[in-house]
Amino acid sequence: MENVEGWLQEKEGEFLYRTAKNVSGEHAIVEIGSWKGKSTICLALGSKAGNKAKVYAVDPHTGSTELKEIYGEIWTLEDFKSNIRSAGCKDIVVPIVKTSEEAAEGWNKPIEFLFIDGAHEYELVKLDFELWHPHLIKGGVIAFHDTTGDRLEGPKRVVEEFVFNSRNFRDIGFIDSITFATKV
Repeated sequence: MENVEGWLQEKEGEFLYRTAKNVSGEHAIVEIGSWKGKSTICLALGSKAGNKAKVYAVDPHTGSTELKEIYGEIWTLEDFKSNIRSAGCKDIVVPIVKTSEEAAEGWNKPIEFLFIDGAHEYELVKLDFELWHPHLIKGGVIAFHDTTGDRLEGPKRVVEEFVFNSRNFRDIGFIDSITFATKV
């Protein structure tokens, strides 16, 4: 994982691994935003060490607005596939090369762990939450990346509005820049 480009901190990766390891195997793990697979690998290795729930990695692999401003034209799918293959996770990861909105259309699998780390603009984080959290089972875990600091207001604001101020979530916690909660 340390050789894979990305912004995930070590403790955050450990959290993803442990949470994915505890998924029952009857339901899906869904990641919104994969970049080159760093967090996907943590989820997949955790799942493999546990009950082998499939990890659905949703990303169009064309980069967010913020990343396009930094890198220009982006196509990360080949790097993603190579990193997943090198980590020995190809058998458990299902890449969905679509936007979150496109992937949510027709989605019908219950989700036990939902990790939202796609585009960071408020309206897009809110859309990810609104599209995917209805599929999260009772007792399932939702986690958002980049919820701290002043630079990325979208994830932080969505968590404040829809998790902290909701009766639908409990056991709210933090690991570095990840905020997580359990659906009730």
